[in-house]
Amino acid sequence: MNPFALPMMMAELTAASFETVWHRTTLMMFGQCSVAEYERMVSEKMHASEAATMALMRGDSLEAMIKPYHKKATANAKRLRRG
Repeated sequence: MNPFALPMMMAELTAASFETVWHRTTLMMFGQCSVAEYERMVSEKMHASEAATMALMRGDSLEAMIKPYHKKATANAKRLRRG
């Protein structure tokens, strides 16, 4: 197993989360944040939390528990970056 997998995943998650918050805050500030985006903010966290909880209950690795958050955060950053 790669000893740098978890630290790299955490670094990517941090950067993607920061970028997503920045984009969404900008949308809110200019009154351009859609209802769908607000709903996505809530539902994505619920789904990621559910997946992480299941990984924890199965006794999976830390990487498996963080993966749902990482996947959503990086996808959001990419989507919001495109505008």
